[in-house]
Amino acid sequence: MTINKDSLTEETIFAEVCRLLGPFNKRGVTVTRATNFSSDLELDSLAVMDLLAEIEDHFDITVPLNVLPDLEKVGDVSAAVLKIIKG
Repeated sequence: MTINKDSLTEETIFAEVCRLLGPFNKRGVTVTRATNFSSDLELDSLAVMDLLAEIEDHFDITVPLNVLPDLEKVGDVSAAVLKIIKG
């Protein structure tokens, strides 16, 4: 799937992140921007890194390592993706 990065908004990025998160959401938690990967979804660090790799592949981006500690919630990820895309 080719993504038109110019037309992406935080809302569309959040929706795509939620879609990509689906297979990782074993507990069926309703995902919001405030959903915490560790406490709400009970994802370990390996699962979060696998999810992040899928997000990077999907949006054709690389998330800098120094940003990773700040990505605790789903909304943090969608905001970071938008920031990376818009440069």
